[in-house]
Amino acid sequence: MRVVVASRNRHKLREIGVLLADAGLAWDLVSIDEIAPACALVEDEPSFEGNALCKARQAAAATGLPALADDSGIEVDALHGAPGVYSARWSGEPCDDARNNQKMLRELAGVPTEKRTARYRCAAAFVDPARGLELVRMGACEGRLLESLQGTGGFGYDPLFFIESLGLTMAEIPLEGKNRLSHRAAAFRELARALAAFHLLG
Repeated sequence: MRVVVASRNRHKLREIGVLLADAGLAWDLVSIDEIAPACALVEDEPSFEGNALCKARQAAAATGLPALADDSGIEVDALHGAPGVYSARWSGEPCDDARNNQKMLRELAGVPTEKRTARYRCAAAFVDPARGLELVRMGACEGRLLESLQGTGGFGYDPLFFIESLGLTMAEIPLEGKNRLSHRAAAFRELARALAAFHLLG
């Protein structure tokens, strides 16, 4: 089955491809830019679940294919859950990881280590209008934010997001390890289980 992924983030597309392959999914995944580059993928919902479903619906409507989408972000306890759904564009448009990380460091300046707790959260959605099917599942990963960047891998807030049990940031963990513990991995594992119930993994 050919499925469009409603994302223009090549890092995310790669992660999703690996995650679904690990779950036994044998789909032909294509990015929205490959077949409908004019599709805007508007994200204006107040929740991760809403945004993921919204993007999947838009991609399905624009291409006529079943669609996958996710929406994810970081919730920082010292910032009362911000930036949340605004994580990617927190420092303004266009989205810029470096500017977002610098803003995070400024916002948390002077906040002690024990109060720098945060979590990555992800909603993964699948929409297939031909089957009348819409699924969305959530995943999360707990950590804390460092006072300086560490590591060169990953994207988003990964160089600041420290996993206590590993003693590493998300940006220092190889992709294989990240795919075992990340919020996106958890969300897509749950989505794959749900898809299996509809016999849609093959």
